[in-house]
Amino acid sequence: MDKNQQGFVQPPPYPQQGYGQQPGYPQQGFPQQPGYPPQQGFPPQPGYPPQQGYPPQQYPQVIPQQQGAVYENDVEGGFKQDEQDAPGGFGAGFGDKAIRRNFIRRVYGILMVQLAVTAGIIALFMFNMDVKGYVRGPQGTWVFYASWAVTLVCILTLACCGEIRRKTPHNFIFLGIFTACEGVLLGCMASRYDTESVIIAVGITCGVTLALTLFAFQTKIDFTACGGVFLALLVILFIAGIAMIFIPKTKWTMIGFGAAGALVFSLYLVYDTQLMLGGKHKYALSPEEYIFAALNIYLDVVQLFMYILMIVGGSRSD
Repeated sequence: MDKNQQGFVQPPPYPQQGYGQQPGYPQQGFPQQPGYPPQQGFPPQPGYPPQQGYPPQQYPQVIPQQQGAVYENDVEGGFKQDEQDAPGGFGAGFGDKAIRRNFIRRVYGILMVQLAVTAGIIALFMFNMDVKGYVRGPQGTWVFYASWAVTLVCILTLACCGEIRRKTPHNFIFLGIFTACEGVLLGCMASRYDTESVIIAVGITCGVTLALTLFAFQTKIDFTACGGVFLALLVILFIAGIAMIFIPKTKWTMIGFGAAGALVFSLYLVYDTQLMLGGKHKYALSPEEYIFAALNIYLDVVQLFMYILMIVGGSRSD
C-alpha cells in the first residue's frame, strides 16, 4: 500500500529565496606605484691594462770593457762597478786567476822593458863624456826642457785619452816616446851627480822596489782604500817643492825633501801594485788597462829613484 495512500501528508517544499545580492565593494584598485628611476646601469668598468708578459730573462754575459775602469770589490771577492765607470760585467772576469796572472805578467814585462831602456839612456849620459859635458853646459839646457815638455804631453795623453791608451799600436807608440823622453830627463839630472852616487841610488831603488813589491803581494793591509790620503800627501809634497825654489838649498833641506818624496812614492808604489793585483783589495784596475798599470808603476819607480838620488847626493856633498 502506498504511503501516500495511508494518510501521510507530504511536507511542503522550502521556499527557495536565495541570498540577497551583496552590495559590491568599490573596486578602486591599488594606487599607482611610482615607477623606479630609470636604470642607469653600472658604470663601465675600466679595462685591464694590456698584458705585457714577463720580462725577458737576463742571462749573465760578458760586457765589452769600458775604458779606464776601476772596480770596487764586494764582500764576496767579486767586482762591482765604480761610481764613475761603467758596468762591472767583466769585473767578475778579472777575478779569474788565469786572467789576473796574465795581466800581471804583461804589466811587469812592459815595465822591465821601460826600466831597461831608461837605464841604458842614463848610462849613456853618465859614461859618455861628450854627452855628459853637453847637457851640463848652458847649451844643453834645451834638451832638459824639451824632454820635459814631450814627457808631459805623452803622460797627459795616456792618462786622459782612454781610446789611445787601449788601442794598439797607439798605446805602445806613446808609451815608447814617453819612456825615451823620461830617460833623457833622468839622464840630464843624473849627469849632475857623480857616478858613484848614481850607482848607489840605483842599487837602493832596486832593493826598495823589490821589497815593497813583495810587501804589496803579501800584506793583508788594503792600501787601495787610502787613495785620498796619498793624494793629500802628494799635494803637500808638490807645494813643498815649489817652496824649495825660494828657500836656500842646503844639505839638510835636500835630504829632508828627498826623504819626504821617497816616502810618498813608496806608498804609491804599494798602492799601484795592489791596484794591479786586484783580488781581495777594494779597488782594482780593469784587465785591459795593462798600459796604464805599467805607466803608474814605472812613474813610481822613477820618482823613487830621483828622490833617493837627491838623498844620496845631498849626504855626499860637502
